[in-house]
Amino acid sequence: MELRHLRYFAAVADTCHFGQAAARLHIAQPALSYAIRQLETELDVTLFTRTTRQVSLTPAGEYLRDEAERILVSVDNAVHGVRRLADGRSGLIRLGLTGTAAFSHLPAIARMLGRELPGAALEIRTDMLTPEQCAALRDGALDLGILRPPVVGDHIEVLSIGAEPLVLAVPVEHRLATEPVVSLGDLRTEPFIMYSNRDSAVTATLLRSCHAAGFTPHREHEAPGTAVLLALVAAGLGVGVVPASVRSLPVDGVVIRDLPDAGEVELALAWHAGNRHPLVDAVRQRVAALDFTDPAAVSTGAL
Repeated sequence: MELRHLRYFAAVADTCHFGQAAARLHIAQPALSYAIRQLETELDVTLFTRTTRQVSLTPAGEYLRDEAERILVSVDNAVHGVRRLADGRSGLIRLGLTGTAAFSHLPAIARMLGRELPGAALEIRTDMLTPEQCAALRDGALDLGILRPPVVGDHIEVLSIGAEPLVLAVPVEHRLATEPVVSLGDLRTEPFIMYSNRDSAVTATLLRSCHAAGFTPHREHEAPGTAVLLALVAAGLGVGVVPASVRSLPVDGVVIRDLPDAGEVELALAWHAGNRHPLVDAVRQRVAALDFTDPAAVSTGAL
């Protein structure tokens, strides 16, 4: 049985008129009649009762009409889905984000996808440092990453999507908590809480800035991620230097202060050079076009 036979049958079953069905299908009526006879011969059943005045479905024809409708809808959906996949409009995107990028960048990305690529589903992994994201991109566990360069290893391509300054996190009772702006020199004798991963771009920037200010920060405690780092600051165990987007993650007992001479960290969109999936390309192009400096683009109720 050919798919065209089902389409021909469905048209005749819908109209109960060979002439009207042939016109709808843009074929000659004799060709349509011959195709229906072929289908009946193949199935060894009579699908239509034909008289000189009318055409009607037999019980077997009524059954096949319902089945043909279900099959044709399924086929059309499959064709539509394949085409959407091929042109990058549907599928699954596995996105990794570093630190507070889940707060500063994820809302805008998710809203853009819902608006422009509603057939794309997001699978999110957050609080991933750059080395972990690079490994996941190479292994195929991630399709795209929002990370802080430099990248680790080969075959990872990046596109800068902005930079953010580093700020100071101190306990609410700290001597600097009431100062609107703090300099690195004020932190010379302070115990620092730093990220435990030695490849952290934030830590590298902080160390360079502290050395330029004439001292090496005292690493008192380490934290695997920003949330834990802030919790240790709230406990009074030290001060932390973190990206400014941490302001989107208020923590009781922690005060955030500007730190102008601490430098800034770049944020980039990353992907594996060999990943040429159409949907990955489509999402990458749209994320690259987003203006993350526009407050209206990134604001949410949580911010």
